[in-house]
Amino acid sequence: MPQRPIYRIAALAVSAAVLLSSASFGFDAAWQSQFTLPAYAAQDPLTATSRDPGASAGAPDVNAAADDAGTPADAHASDAPGTSDVSGASDAPGASDVSGEQHNAAAAPQAPSSPIPAPQPSVALSNRIVDYDISVKLLDGGRLEGSETLTWKNPGRKPVTDLYLHLYPNAFSPGSTFLKESNGQLRGVKMTPGKDGAMELSELTTEDGETLLPRLRYVQPDDGNAQDRTLASFRLPKAVAPGQTVTVRMKFTVELPQVFARMGQAGDFVMAGQWFPKVAAYETTGVRGRTAEGWNLHQYHGNSEFYSDFGVYGVKIDVPEDRTVAATGFQYKQPVVKDGRKTYQFYAEDVHDFSWSASPDFVTAEDSFSSAGVPGVRIKLYLDPLHAKQEERYMHAAKSALAKLGEWYGDYPYTTLSIVVPPADAEGAGGMEYPTLVTGAAAKDDNPGYELERTLVHEIAHQYWYGIVASNEFEEAWLDEAFTSYTEDKLMAAIYGVSARTPIESLYMTNPMPLKLDAWDYGGSDAYAENVYMRGKLVLKAIEAKTGEKTMSKIMRTYFQKYRFKHPDSQSFQRVVEAVTKDDWKDFFHAYVYRGESADFAVASIRTEPDGEGGYQSIVLLTRTQGSPQAATVQFGFKDGKTVRKTWDGIQSHIQIRLQSASPLSYVAVDPMLDIVLDHSRYDNYLKAEAPARKRTKLDVTLGQLIDAIVGSMAW
Repeated sequence: MPQRPIYRIAALAVSAAVLLSSASFGFDAAWQSQFTLPAYAAQDPLTATSRDPGASAGAPDVNAAADDAGTPADAHASDAPGTSDVSGASDAPGASDVSGEQHNAAAAPQAPSSPIPAPQPSVALSNRIVDYDISVKLLDGGRLEGSETLTWKNPGRKPVTDLYLHLYPNAFSPGSTFLKESNGQLRGVKMTPGKDGAMELSELTTEDGETLLPRLRYVQPDDGNAQDRTLASFRLPKAVAPGQTVTVRMKFTVELPQVFARMGQAGDFVMAGQWFPKVAAYETTGVRGRTAEGWNLHQYHGNSEFYSDFGVYGVKIDVPEDRTVAATGFQYKQPVVKDGRKTYQFYAEDVHDFSWSASPDFVTAEDSFSSAGVPGVRIKLYLDPLHAKQEERYMHAAKSALAKLGEWYGDYPYTTLSIVVPPADAEGAGGMEYPTLVTGAAAKDDNPGYELERTLVHEIAHQYWYGIVASNEFEEAWLDEAFTSYTEDKLMAAIYGVSARTPIESLYMTNPMPLKLDAWDYGGSDAYAENVYMRGKLVLKAIEAKTGEKTMSKIMRTYFQKYRFKHPDSQSFQRVVEAVTKDDWKDFFHAYVYRGESADFAVASIRTEPDGEGGYQSIVLLTRTQGSPQAATVQFGFKDGKTVRKTWDGIQSHIQIRLQSASPLSYVAVDPMLDIVLDHSRYDNYLKAEAPARKRTKLDVTLGQLIDAIVGSMAW
């Protein structure tokens, strides 16, 4: 629709007022740093006094020395907003507030660094357990050299004597648990022989300079693999009292692997995910049902992803001058160019990880966006050149997804969303989520199909379940992946009219296992994907089928609002379902979440014979061998073409039904409309009446196995 200048001016004015009033979401900070020209300060930042680490106020200190990235102080989180009802969403994407787009097909020459006005302090949304001040330099050959100042706050009620660090890049070293379990491949991408990865700590000291490196030891709590060095611990000189903090300083190096599993390099492209020494999550009593507080400790496994506490990050990234950098959070200083190098500085708060990517080939574009539930965000694209012409598709998908997520579940609380599209030879870096940064599918085709949009909306949905709710992906990965897959289907249907094929997806299930399970206990990646992604999504769709779409929308919104920044568990979700529906869901969750059952309904037998009065008498035996009680439709078909449908309440494990009819019974089908999405053994849901028992059983099983095999081959 044509837009007249007066309407655009009015819209921009209203948008500016909304954005400037959104301090509770930190957007005032991004407005100053992203939407206005930098104001030159009277003081030279190179000669300014360095900040006091204990006196920061929740925002970068731009008066600090150029070598410092600014680390805010900890703050306690306020209670999450109250829940509200959701009555469904329209199919049209939310309206956007769009200022002019900016494009850059190559790295433009940079002006000398200029101080940007300091952002105003924002309200802490999380408990901010950790505070990271990191500087990293990208060297030739995919080597990173970094320094890190970590401040950790004890959130518990007991003194803590040891700290634990995740050293994830060591997963790509020979003998690691990750390589043993994954056989050196992930999602179909294989590790390049001789292109290992590793991390080494060269310094580990207290704030006063006392070395702690001799105290470092590697631990393997999951499998005892002495060659695995992805988790380390060290004893502190002094225990950290409840509510108090400890600061340690580190220097480290990372050898990036040839990317095949999320992080690494491919030519000049770098994806730095899980790249720095990261302190483990510390859970207090009551978090995720814990009866005693303590560290949540796990190695990096072939199937597992990640789990960390929320905090604040100030990160300085030094790269060759021709590289463009995308990163978590927002860039709060202009890049400094010197001696063929370029240094970026980023800041992020209320996030539990920090990632970045660099390439000389990125085609960039950015635009501002706001809608209901999205107070204001700067969407930034970093595209592989092969996808330069797909900019509009990426931007539309991002805006539409954010609008729907904000409308359905609640506010997107960050000021940026960066989208990185890796090159074809970095396929392993594609389709991954990090706080405020996602990667799309690798650019293999200059005009891809809907996999472009599907991958992107999936990763953006992760911002809510992985990023904000922040479940434990080590132990309950379904709370992220299944919730995201469920949301992905909703987004694709609402935005693009692409409906999910739920009845067919239910046939993919060949090895149902509990959803509340450590990721590595699924064994292979197929069983992990089948349960954590697919079956978990079907559990949510089964809840929707029982409650109705409107109530399910309220359940999902309530869960998000209640547990944003809170690290919930499966029982947390169960409590929300029961509170919203005012019903008991214990049997359902025990069967499908905790025991890993399927809903196996079957027509066990049919016996039909004349009744001696010109009609027929039939006896039908129905069974339910797994799952929780639920109603099922039963269809009876007769020789004269008539059909009758009845409802079995499914409470009993079996039921015998007697029928009197004028025409012989021809067949019986349980759930003929495929409404019971968790029934994956459908070959026994239908039975013809006239076949002898032995012949009939063999025929039905053979046909059922054939159908399952065909569908299964299509799935993978």
